[in-house]
Amino acid sequence: MTDPATPSAQPPSSVVRLDVPGAPDVLHRDVAANGARFHIAELGDGPLVLLLHGFPQFWWTWRHQLVALADAGFRAVAMDLRGVGGSDRTPRGYDPANLALDITGVVRSLGEPDAALVGHDLGGYLAWTAAVMRPKLVRRLVVSSMPHPRRWRSAMLSDPKQTSAGSYVWGFQRPWVPERQLVADDGALVGRLMREWSGPNQPEDQAVEAYRQAMRIPSTAHCSVEPYRWLVRSLARPDGIQFYRRMKRPVRVPTLHLHGSLDPVMRTRSAAGSGEYVEAPYRWRLFDGLGHFPHEEDPLAFSNELVNWLKDPEPDR
Repeated sequence: MTDPATPSAQPPSSVVRLDVPGAPDVLHRDVAANGARFHIAELGDGPLVLLLHGFPQFWWTWRHQLVALADAGFRAVAMDLRGVGGSDRTPRGYDPANLALDITGVVRSLGEPDAALVGHDLGGYLAWTAAVMRPKLVRRLVVSSMPHPRRWRSAMLSDPKQTSAGSYVWGFQRPWVPERQLVADDGALVGRLMREWSGPNQPEDQAVEAYRQAMRIPSTAHCSVEPYRWLVRSLARPDGIQFYRRMKRPVRVPTLHLHGSLDPVMRTRSAAGSGEYVEAPYRWRLFDGLGHFPHEEDPLAFSNELVNWLKDPEPDR
């Protein structure tokens, strides 16, 4: 695969396999799943919690939650999605059904019977999908900053304010232009998106630099926008119609839905109401004053909410 991305000046491993503050014993390794190789960062022992990043990030976005989950008695694993970070950049396979099979394949490769999935943004979209497609492998579901796929589709097509807020998704439909924009000026656009999409608690400079560097790894920009191209281009295609029909099946595992009240790209109104697709305990939690990245903007509050809910033996509605 080729794209117009300017190669990062550093080897991918040094860009992606970063240290986690307060956790020098994080284990980096690769696992095989669904015909590809995936980089994971692992910490702790106990029931598996698999963390799924969104755009424009990679596994390191979960650095705070890895420590919190491990301290709480969980086996915390953050994976790089297909085409991002240290995972394989394949020429195809960026539709949500296949990406969800990547996730459940990683669960199997880790030797676990199931996992609690925690997904943000695109990772949240895929977590919803995996819970529907492979329910036996998903013990619990936590989604941040992303409505259920059918709610997302409805909002993007029928709510002018959400259509405008998600304008970046429409912009990704152009060939090659988004890739060039994402890597130009050492990934400056990535930093701008991180800051514009956050609330008053702005991202750390170190984090912004890490995401800029990771986006500049060859082919990453292309692979990062391919899922969004599928989401739009498939709307009227048979494969897209079939996918959204499959997503009518209810989620049957306890679900925690987290959202920042100031999220500028995914409106609260779009995300709220996703519980209609959940036939299990469903808890909605709105973080006042936070934007699109609540797990980074207020990691303590986010981690406390996550850990307390995961440890609750009977999460109520």
